[in-house]
Amino acid sequence: MPTENQPANLCRYHENNQHTCREVAGKSGLCYWHDPQIIKNNPEDIHNLEEFARKGGQLRGISLNHANLANIDLVRHQQKVGFDMSNAELYRADLSGAHLFNIKLKNASLMKADLRDATVHCANLSGCNLLGVKWLGAKIENMHVGNTLRQEHLAHEAKKVRDNDRAMDYLEQAEEIYRDLRKAADREGLFAMSGQYIRKELTMRRYQMPRYCLKRIISKAIDLFCGYGEAPLRVVGFSLILILICAVLYFFAGLQYGGQLQAFNLSQDLASNIMLFFNCIYYSVVTFTTLGYGDFTPIGFSRAIAAFEAFTGSFTIALFVVVFVKKMTR
Repeated sequence: MPTENQPANLCRYHENNQHTCREVAGKSGLCYWHDPQIIKNNPEDIHNLEEFARKGGQLRGISLNHANLANIDLVRHQQKVGFDMSNAELYRADLSGAHLFNIKLKNASLMKADLRDATVHCANLSGCNLLGVKWLGAKIENMHVGNTLRQEHLAHEAKKVRDNDRAMDYLEQAEEIYRDLRKAADREGLFAMSGQYIRKELTMRRYQMPRYCLKRIISKAIDLFCGYGEAPLRVVGFSLILILICAVLYFFAGLQYGGQLQAFNLSQDLASNIMLFFNCIYYSVVTFTTLGYGDFTPIGFSRAIAAFEAFTGSFTIALFVVVFVKKMTR
């Protein structure tokens, strides 16, 4: 954003009076690097930009749309913090083979940029527009894209004003971006990262479905149950919750032991009721795992609970094995 507070011969780019550019301005009032009207594809631009960065030039907000920057080195060597190129415009920029380790590109635009064979380790791309980026061969280990993409945020804002067509468009874009990131992670063998992206990809697809349709409800249930096959601990958590709920139901509905009814009764002392509850937990575990020792047997309403728990337990255990093996063998 330009400002009138700087001398006329200096670049007018600034951000909230904090990040300003001190380069000599051209006719537009902006310097060579911040002027969006200048396409940076001259042979010397790569070297000049590297020098500009190393000398502490203002990289935030620079305009590099359509720039030819193949194999550029924008790594801040021997520094813990990389160069800050937040809010930069890199639409269709050629960054193939570029060295961008630890670079900060928050809220920038990499739309349709070429990052093939580029090194993007530890880069911060949160809020960045990643639609159509070419990731083939890119090194993306520990790359951070934020909890939500820019398109997700825009879709949420569009839904607030009931602009469903625009919201659907942004959700489709977000799904495409997560799909491309997932494929890139798979190619690099980053399967944990790939698992995160596939969950987000399927979540974006779910958001595009009608709010109360059966497919969306089933998709949400699968996400809660096992994270679309990427979260085995969710299956464990569900199992523990189901075992505890069924134990409480057995506690009140009653079980038969040695021919006698065992159920909660206010006339019993506290110790007896506590022991009964632990017995119900034991029976619930035995039923969930379909062991069926036969020492306790269900009666009345407990039969329906036991049948449901046994069926759900056998399915859940099988699902956990599948999800766990899938995670361990990727």
